[in-house]
Amino acid sequence: MGRVFAVNLEGKIYSCKHCGTHLALTDDIVSKSFHSRHGKAYLFSKVVNVTLGEKEERMMITGSHLVADIFCVQCGSIVGWKYETAHEKSQKYKEGKSVLERFKISGPDGSNYWVSHGAHFGGSDADDV
Repeated sequence: MGRVFAVNLEGKIYSCKHCGTHLALTDDIVSKSFHSRHGKAYLFSKVVNVTLGEKEERMMITGSHLVADIFCVQCGSIVGWKYETAHEKSQKYKEGKSVLERFKISGPDGSNYWVSHGAHFGGSDADDV
């Protein structure tokens, strides 16, 4: 494996909770109303230092979407998913955007989010945006 070149962000940063690699800025949050198997998740217009997994059709709360899991470029941990295609007209705003699972990232203040006992364990998606 070659050397990993990571982008260092400036400002209020969300990072991989396993290795600290910068992933996104608070300024790039589109919505905090998303949910994943592990609880809260945030939709971002831009993320960095991730690699894309295989594209797959996934049934979510708001319908079927073509998505790809995203992984931290440094440690390989899965940190969320990217929306490639939304089939419903009302969901097109998600295309090209990424969701980071709060459970898998550290917040700008270094805080971590822990799974609550009432976490949703079904398909991942937004409740309402």
